[in-house]
Amino acid sequence: MTMSTPNIDYTKSQRYVRVTNVRPDSLVEFEFSIDDPRLHVELVLPYQHFKIFCGRNSTIELSHEQEIQVDLDKLKWRNGEVGQS
Repeated sequence: MTMSTPNIDYTKSQRYVRVTNVRPDSLVEFEFSIDDPRLHVELVLPYQHFKIFCGRNSTIELSHEQEIQVDLDKLKWRNGEVGQS
């Protein structure tokens, strides 16, 4: 059985960052997502590289409302209540 991959043009997708911590050694911990901020990867980069990364990816920071939605979604997964509002 083979899985088909949807034809999605990610070059036109909105990219988001959410800074979660700035460490004393100037490393920036952040979440990076494409289209859906609830699905993200956690990354760590030196501050200068973080700025370059954001520029090259044309990222925008999550709004306060989006941050709340991401946090609520994380709580649902941690508490075993997937799919519930």
